[in-house]
Amino acid sequence: MSKSTEPHAHLSQAGAIIDKAIEYMASQNIGQVEIASALLGGSLAVLSRSMPDDSIIAILTNAIESVRSGELRSQS
Repeated sequence: MSKSTEPHAHLSQAGAIIDKAIEYMASQNIGQVEIASALLGGSLAVLSRSMPDDSIIAILTNAIESVRSGELRSQS
């Protein structure tokens, strides 16, 4: 595998693992809000170990704008 495809492959693999984790938590009767909150908290913890706060704020601001614009719901 070339270096240019490695990040995409890793992202796809990580996404598949997260999808399975979500399926598992749902099968354990964990609510959607609790699942999403745990994933968001975990994501922020990962980002905080590798990015400065300003970069995390920019990511969160982009996410907020996606919610406000309706873009998030149009993808589901």
